[in-house]
Amino acid sequence: MSSRRTTTIAGSLVAASFSAVMILSFTASADDQGPGSSKGGKAVDEAPAGVKLTTLLPSKISVDNGTKKTAITATVKNEGTKDSGKIQLVVAGFDGLTVKSVQGCSQIPEKSLPKGSNSAFSCAIDNLAAGKSKSYAVDATYDLSKTGKICLPVQSGDGKKTYWQQGPVPFGTTNPSPNAPATPLLLGTDNKPVAPGGSELPKTGVGRDVLPLGAAGASLIAAGAAGLWWSSRRPSGQQLRG
Repeated sequence: MSSRRTTTIAGSLVAASFSAVMILSFTASADDQGPGSSKGGKAVDEAPAGVKLTTLLPSKISVDNGTKKTAITATVKNEGTKDSGKIQLVVAGFDGLTVKSVQGCSQIPEKSLPKGSNSAFSCAIDNLAAGKSKSYAVDATYDLSKTGKICLPVQSGDGKKTYWQQGPVPFGTTNPSPNAPATPLLLGTDNKPVAPGGSELPKTGVGRDVLPLGAAGASLIAAGAAGLWWSSRRPSGQQLRG
């Protein structure tokens, strides 16, 4: 095999490795809320016979540090053996977490908000069959300078009984990331607010924002570069032997 062909193959390997790392980096940055959790939930009023209502929240969410926006999936489930009949799910925000909209649901007027809540939406459900669930996309903002909580009560259709209530349960982090593009928050964790005017880590050498590949990508590129250098040093008439 000539040195020119060896160089071409080595270069192709570097390109393939670079593409693979880019794909992995993109996949890892995708929004992943993790498995649903009923943490912080409890039964309140007795539900109709054969009906068992619960809710689920994502185990983790991510808050954009620039816009303060976040997305949450709220799920209500009927784990019983009979249909629920008319019920309603309420999605309420507290403290630094403000609910901006819930897909397919109605905003609750300020004068009718749950006690201590800053925002809430009501989701009417005509019937939830036994063993079924229904999920709602929740758009919210989170002021990371405060703590933030969310609450999911499941009530009778007329709102007179609360069969289940999850929360107010916190989302938060004990390790704020004010200089990162986004801050990951975990369900059931009290938020440690970002200190105002917190100092930014010093930037030395190549800026952190231009290193998306991480150590794995750097190693692959370095290995490919070494392969190119090695092949260019081989005598032009020498060939590899099988």
